[in-house]
Amino acid sequence: MKTILFLHGFFASGSCIPAKALCEAMKDKAKVLSPDLSVHPSEAMETIRNICSNNKIDLLVGNSCGSFYAQMIAQENHIPALLGNPHLQMTEFLKTRIGSHEFKAAREDGNQQFTIDEQLIAEFDEMQKHQFEGYNPDFATKVWAIFGQQDTLAHFEPLYLRYYSDAHHFPGGHTPTAEEVKTWYAPLAGQMLDVFTTEDKMSDYERYCQMMAQQQEEDMDDVCFDELPEGQFVRGH
Repeated sequence: MKTILFLHGFFASGSCIPAKALCEAMKDKAKVLSPDLSVHPSEAMETIRNICSNNKIDLLVGNSCGSFYAQMIAQENHIPALLGNPHLQMTEFLKTRIGSHEFKAAREDGNQQFTIDEQLIAEFDEMQKHQFEGYNPDFATKVWAIFGQQDTLAHFEPLYLRYYSDAHHFPGGHTPTAEEVKTWYAPLAGQMLDVFTTEDKMSDYERYCQMMAQQQEEDMDDVCFDELPEGQFVRGH
């Protein structure tokens, strides 16, 4: 069974409604991993990288801030990604929310409180500046996005389209409901798993054929042919 890594939004957790809905919708096709991510971007990225190093991740699915991370991890690890309402300028979101907050879904460690301050904003600002540095146009077709037509928080489709071309839409807001995940996100995720798994298999086969052809050429380099008067050839070393 394939594995999807779901990356939640800033105020959410691994047990959020979109994560649970995706897990339920994909239960016959893929296992869904959905970790709690730190509010600190470098710590969140470290968690994601560790999971990718220790598991074969077939697809990244993010929402909001999770999509911000997913875009970078996708390029870094060559993992296809579905970016849900990607918030690609997190500093804009945070600057108007300085202060103490509570996560909207239960966290595994039981800590529900966190603080947005100038230091956290600076951390995101530094990461934002470099978010597209790993961009590889040859991999761009494996990064898709889905945008809610009623989203009032993230309006970054134009920025996304500077780098990628696959943009989809659904009639919802910034955080999809369980039904919207099942209706819009899950089918796209399933399509990506089918398309890119097939492509990967073809690529492996093509690489095998290339390797065999190269081996045959090397074998021929070790062989010499002496032409006889009758036009016949005798092989010798």
